[in-house]
Amino acid sequence: MKILVTGGCGFIGSNFIHYVLAKHPDYSIVNLDKLTYAGNPENLADLKNDERYSFIKGDICDATVVEKAINGVDAIVNFAAETHVDRSILSAGSFVNTDVYGTYILLEAVKKHKIKRYIQISTDEIYGSIEKGSFTEQSPLNPNSPYAASKASGDLLVRAYYKTYNLPLIITRSSNNFGPFKYPEKFIPLFITNALSELKLPLYGDGKNVRDWIYVEDNCEAIDLVLRNGNEGEVYNIGGGNERKNIEIVKIILKKLGKPESIIEYVKDRPGHDQRYSLDCSKIKKEFGWSPKYNFEEALSKTVDWYSSNIDWWKKIKEKQKEFKEFYSEWYQKR
Repeated sequence: MKILVTGGCGFIGSNFIHYVLAKHPDYSIVNLDKLTYAGNPENLADLKNDERYSFIKGDICDATVVEKAINGVDAIVNFAAETHVDRSILSAGSFVNTDVYGTYILLEAVKKHKIKRYIQISTDEIYGSIEKGSFTEQSPLNPNSPYAASKASGDLLVRAYYKTYNLPLIITRSSNNFGPFKYPEKFIPLFITNALSELKLPLYGDGKNVRDWIYVEDNCEAIDLVLRNGNEGEVYNIGGGNERKNIEIVKIILKKLGKPESIIEYVKDRPGHDQRYSLDCSKIKKEFGWSPKYNFEEALSKTVDWYSSNIDWWKKIKEKQKEFKEFYSEWYQKR
């Protein structure tokens, strides 16, 4: 199978490429990535001489580039997206462009070239917040941030193209991923790298917002199963079954690094901050017998160890982040 992976230099995309090439020696992958601030070619540097892997720099919003990248592929897995909630609050336009218009360009390519399979990688955030119970694949979409709204819009476009054109389209919606190569503006890597750098850990509100966490390799395995065996037109929730309050995660990280809780800095909550996410994943478990393989505590330890051992990787990124750090600081003061 030849797969076009979009956004493959990002966090989940790069982990998925590593997973697939290790799992399926007869597969090949074309990676199409715009290389925005979150796209890092170093994530895939070890594949430089692998004949099964090729890279094209380009934007999924550019139909000409997509035409080039799609040549001879059997399937598309679309990871390409703007994903950071805080950035979407600051400036939503790029999110709408990539997450909605970019999805449209890819769907048009699927229709034109009769691609055999298309997987839209989505998020539990499109469901909004839930006080009790868990969201199923039939739950209504109720996004509360510009990021979540842009992803929900992309999902609805996928559904419409399936219904209208009968295309081989599937959506996966995962809970919060963690693991190697995650950009250090996101919650877990931000707090790990700040702690390693002896910096404050800015925790929103009272720290009691609840998220379900899944180790990225478990999500990659589930996506691979859906790619090969999923039913067209379906949605599959992928969760880790590890609901934790944000403050719990922070304290675990600090304990593993031997850092004091005094470096936690409680900051004013962001607008539209969802209180709790929770996914019912019984569908994918029943259909494929899938369940997460990684114990949460062990996987978090692996993640802390990875960032502790790859300081050069994240220090270069955080140096480039300085202007966004300044935005954070100014934003906190104004709100």
